[in-house]
Amino acid sequence: MTTDTSNKTPNKIHLALFILIGTACLLPMVSSPVALILGFTLASIGWAPDQVHLGALTKKLLAYSIVGLGFGIQLETALSISIANLPLILGSIILTLVLGFGLTKLLKLDAKIGHLVASGTAICGGSAIAAVSPAIRANSEQTAIALATVFILNSIALFIFPAIGHALSMSQHDFGVWSAIAIHDTSSVVGAASAYGSEALTTATTVKLARALWIIPIAFISAMLFKGDKNKMAIPYFIGFYCLAIAVAHFMPAGEVVYGAIFEVSKRVLVVCLFLIGAGITIQKMKSTGPKPLILGVLLWLAIGSSSLAYILVVH
Repeated sequence: MTTDTSNKTPNKIHLALFILIGTACLLPMVSSPVALILGFTLASIGWAPDQVHLGALTKKLLAYSIVGLGFGIQLETALSISIANLPLILGSIILTLVLGFGLTKLLKLDAKIGHLVASGTAICGGSAIAAVSPAIRANSEQTAIALATVFILNSIALFIFPAIGHALSMSQHDFGVWSAIAIHDTSSVVGAASAYGSEALTTATTVKLARALWIIPIAFISAMLFKGDKNKMAIPYFIGFYCLAIAVAHFMPAGEVVYGAIFEVSKRVLVVCLFLIGAGITIQKMKSTGPKPLILGVLLWLAIGSSSLAYILVVH
């Protein structure tokens, strides 16, 4: 009796390629949007492995990467920046989340997708979505759609923000603050600010890392809002370890080199997570959702971008 290996061989090849490409996402030249697209492409052509539970693996890696990012937060600086820009930071977060809730209802969009898009717009893009996703028990499809929306807008921001800044003759400092508030992901903030100038880059990076502190309360509030029919709250325990990582880096500065390495590795692991999330969604799934997530993302982005710009130009 012979065993037909004709189907097994391609599956093994696909699995090997999947692992190889996923591992390549650890390399610096692979950006977050590219990783998401790679995973999405492999899933669309049927090369995502069936024998691996990608959802469970992704949740664990997301939790580890978020905790690792805590080692890169300079607590004292982040707190001082948060306090100095509290009206702008807190106001923009509240405005985005409240507006996101209303627009999600108006567009009749899935509540979890809408909340993830709003959270990513309000705080720090993919990192915020990664932290909030397990807190509200979002599935891989909902998470992927939210991430895709944010990354599309991120890519656009890299080009139009410096152009707007120069057109309005914004100072380096003001542009740095604005880009940190209105651009989703830290990587895109760094890209846009560095194109504007060195002072803008320093300001933008500091303000953006300060905003990352707000992942903690937003994750807990999100867990409360989406506690479900059984009245049980999905407590994001890894947020506690995220806080612990920030505290360790602050009170034990002797390990600064190690903390920096953990932070950099965690950023790369997060990119791998985005690859895995992309592998959980296909063109068919995207079509079933329609253009509503992108419409929501654009409306929120316009609201936060224009309101924060007006505040900076008037107050600063």
